[in-house]
Amino acid sequence: MSNMPTHTRLLRHAPEGFLSPADILAVQQGRRGVLSSAFKAALSVGALSALPVNRAIAQAATASGLAGEAAGDPNILQLPLHSKALGQGVATTGYGSPSAYEKNLQRRQSPGLTQVTQASVSFCPLQGLFGIITPNGLHFERHHQGWWDIDPTQHRFMVNGSDERMLKRPMVFTMDDLLRLPSVTRTHFIECGANSGMEWGNAAVPTVQYTHGMMSCSEFTGVPLRMLLEMCGADFKRGKFVLAEGADGSSMTRTIPMSLIQDDEVMVAYGQNGEMLRPENGYPLRLVVPGVQGVSWVKYLRRIELGDMPYATKDEVVGYVDLMKDGQHRQYTSIQEVKSVITSPSGGQRILAKGFQNISGLAWSGRGKIKRVDVSVDGGINWREARLQTPIQSKCWTRFQLDWNWAGDAALLMSRAIDEVGHIQPTYAQNRKVRGSRGIYHNNSIQTWSVEQSGEVKNVQLA
Repeated sequence: MSNMPTHTRLLRHAPEGFLSPADILAVQQGRRGVLSSAFKAALSVGALSALPVNRAIAQAATASGLAGEAAGDPNILQLPLHSKALGQGVATTGYGSPSAYEKNLQRRQSPGLTQVTQASVSFCPLQGLFGIITPNGLHFERHHQGWWDIDPTQHRFMVNGSDERMLKRPMVFTMDDLLRLPSVTRTHFIECGANSGMEWGNAAVPTVQYTHGMMSCSEFTGVPLRMLLEMCGADFKRGKFVLAEGADGSSMTRTIPMSLIQDDEVMVAYGQNGEMLRPENGYPLRLVVPGVQGVSWVKYLRRIELGDMPYATKDEVVGYVDLMKDGQHRQYTSIQEVKSVITSPSGGQRILAKGFQNISGLAWSGRGKIKRVDVSVDGGINWREARLQTPIQSKCWTRFQLDWNWAGDAALLMSRAIDEVGHIQPTYAQNRKVRGSRGIYHNNSIQTWSVEQSGEVKNVQLA
């Protein structure tokens, strides 16, 4: 793309260095308004025309110069070096890496978000991903006391009960023990409970990487937790909850309802996207709890305890609770509700030519499959049903697309997801009516991107 004439490029990707030194200082000082001041006003636009799908792509491509390059293009007429010489040898590096031309697509930390990087977040670059699988090297991170590369030969996983009636045979497993057992492989999204949390009060950050990048989607492989509990002689009538405990310095502990485990979805995972977990993602062992906020997917998993009531651990009563409009806290709301976001075009990008645009994004729900996604280009006045790419899986990202003929007018892009149980993604006004505007967690409100006549795309919120 970097060598193509400017007139053939329809979209400029979000700049990776969008924060100036002054902006970084402002964020560190807590003055988020510096970043959001330009995004507060929503544009008033009319309905935009759309060509029939079968004609729109061909007409827009021809008009934009995508159907062929100008005569005499040296990139066609002159053979480049890679077409005339030997390239690098097989297995030059033992583990493959992305192209050097893709080096700017990285997970990134938000400056000033936390006091130390060991208790912080890295954001996944959603704007640059295709399909529904997040590459392991771009998977978002959330750490409470830094990450470790643990020797798997020394790691132990323990299962016990809060009393002897809960569990007949407390057991200790090595990694070899777990790898010998029958495994399952499933694809699920994982989303931090604080994803989009900075947006509760107003538009706070420019790009989709920072508004929605505290999530990823991967294929996980491991042993069903139910199988391990059965091996230990668990009493599933007395044992109504389990406590999951991590081996990192924060001693992350979370309560998991037995109802989720008996559905056979919860797994003790060691594999991710066909290889072992990465250290940042919990190597050598983590819990996978589909549909539930990421903090419950305990990393560096060392212990499961079976009990008869919620454990009310520090990360369940102090953090990851919902501040309601009346000032009360709501606990144990761990299901990630139906949500979607347009990833292209999105904040920080610029549309460079009128004509056909492929609006693309992601939808997901912690309650099952995505049933439908509607897209609006006029701020929610009119909606069109988007195409859902297959496969459509439970508690997994679903990619959606919509054809759009951009005439160069101002626009407001929005997506609204509906899941298989009938839940509809709410607007900010609907969410704030119940929960106020001072929350952090579980924000599933509809995201709006403002497209200006210049083609620049910005983060805005509608009243």
